[in-house]
Amino acid sequence: MSLVQYSDSESDSESRSSLRPAKKPCRNINQGPSLPPLPASFHSLYASSTRVSVQDDPSLHGGRKRIIPHVEGNWPTHLYLEWYPGKDELSLLADVISQSGYVAEEKAPVVHSLLHSDLGAQLPLHISLSRPVILRTEQRALFTEALEKAIHASHVLSFHVQPDTLYWSSNYEKTRWFLVLGVRRPSHDGLNRLLKMSNETLARFGQPPLYATSSTQEQQTSASLRDRSSSQEREDFSGCFHISLAWRLSEPSPKESELVAKIDLQTLREIQVRFDCVKAKIGNIVSSIPLGKGIK
Repeated sequence: MSLVQYSDSESDSESRSSLRPAKKPCRNINQGPSLPPLPASFHSLYASSTRVSVQDDPSLHGGRKRIIPHVEGNWPTHLYLEWYPGKDELSLLADVISQSGYVAEEKAPVVHSLLHSDLGAQLPLHISLSRPVILRTEQRALFTEALEKAIHASHVLSFHVQPDTLYWSSNYEKTRWFLVLGVRRPSHDGLNRLLKMSNETLARFGQPPLYATSSTQEQQTSASLRDRSSSQEREDFSGCFHISLAWRLSEPSPKESELVAKIDLQTLREIQVRFDCVKAKIGNIVSSIPLGKGIK
């Protein structure tokens, strides 16, 4: 069966899979010394599979529908912060997902995990810094250059975030609902600062902002970004940033939402998620733009 790659959406930029037990790998009796960890850039090399069709066939992807139609010369683009959880962290996240999908007297929904692929390979999680947007072919190089300059000029250092809340949240089109981890506002406000940088850079290319209020959008369309004061107070969108763990097609019932709200997150709240670069995925190409050296 051919696989169809879909363009990026809020959490569509990653491969999805149904909750199913992964096969245990065969153990090598003559196992040698453990290999060093792969460099972070390795994951970006294989971030996407080869596109073999541009037709929308939801049956191949758990019922998901293409949000951004494929058009020649258009490049789906997504800015985000990437996280590969460790083994113990994965176990905690998997346990949270398993607790979130069953309510007595109600039909169990089909919940798809974002932790592993169909073949059992670990998938990266992320915090979005942009909506799924579209760049034209001639804009790609200019946008990447502008983004790199903006990140360097922002002087945002690498930072940690900690999970704080768990809830169901829909995408913009309300075609899917995601089980997400809300995160605490990090020291030095790195998330809001990167979001402001991302929104301003995207506005220069005619793209809409993420998490922006109507007043922010009016400012970006009616005033030149170059004339805006650098001392202008940033809006606080700390309550919007999240990490998606799983998804479903049907809207959760009040009982299902209440169940998720009661899950014990004490151990999860102790996790330190470190971000040291911004990822920019344009089509199938992923660029990694480092932040300044900060917390280790």
